[in-house]
Amino acid sequence: MKILAGTASRRLASSIHTELGAPVLGAEIKRFPDEECYVRILDDVADEDVIVVQNTYPDGNLVEHLILQDAARLSGANRVFSVIPYFGYARQDKLFKQGEAVSARLMARAVEANADGTILIDIHNVSTLDEYRKKVVNASAIPSLARFLTAHDKIDVVLSPDKGSLARAGEAAKLMKCGFDHLEKTRLDGSTVLIKPKELDVAGKSVAIVDDIIATGGTIAAAAEELRKRGARRIVAACTHGLFTGGGLQRLRGVCDAVYSSETLENESTAYSPAAEVVSALKSISI
Repeated sequence: MKILAGTASRRLASSIHTELGAPVLGAEIKRFPDEECYVRILDDVADEDVIVVQNTYPDGNLVEHLILQDAARLSGANRVFSVIPYFGYARQDKLFKQGEAVSARLMARAVEANADGTILIDIHNVSTLDEYRKKVVNASAIPSLARFLTAHDKIDVVLSPDKGSLARAGEAAKLMKCGFDHLEKTRLDGSTVLIKPKELDVAGKSVAIVDDIIATGGTIAAAAEELRKRGARRIVAACTHGLFTGGGLQRLRGVCDAVYSSETLENESTAYSPAAEVVSALKSISI
């Protein structure tokens, strides 16, 4: 196997290289003045399995991913496997209103058209996997996150932002050998919402709020402020995909002791890699 790294996912590609021992291909990737993407693979890939590692968010990265796939095919690759660290358009996974597009399905079909198999990482809704007609694996970043937090923070309680994400918190807590709970919202009046743990007492404890995606960080920031009032000793926000739109990272850093995200979206909070889980998925899909 050889790794073809896109411009948005070079850090994760490097971690996969370290974990798998596969070489990273030399490639020329550039943008023309009109922003169209140019790709040229500089190393020989004839009869090799090529792993394309590239986000499909934002839109320009999706186009780059498709061009990288095509370049590998035209260069004689035996098989092409796509690793999509962060899958763009995952939230629009069904028709909410008449006249809409089901963007998650469209993106799945576009990417798999030139791939022999696809690795996703913590896809927003696992039902998106049903849209694939070829091999696809959703790799969980929770084990790598649990390893990181165990090594860097003594966490007493893992919280999920809502009941729907409780399974994620439970998986992380089991690996970290600590308690877990979910945050519950209670509307006190027309303008006041109380966010607190459903059951557990957090006084004097180190708490990690864990989610798959953090965008604006508004809910987690409000929860962190309430946890602080309830006596939490340390508050950590951790996710797989750190989007941090609209100043989300700065908002969280104002109320949390630490903010961690994975290599799926490279930013200043990137702290851990799901490469081990990706490699495990690659091995299972390439048999």
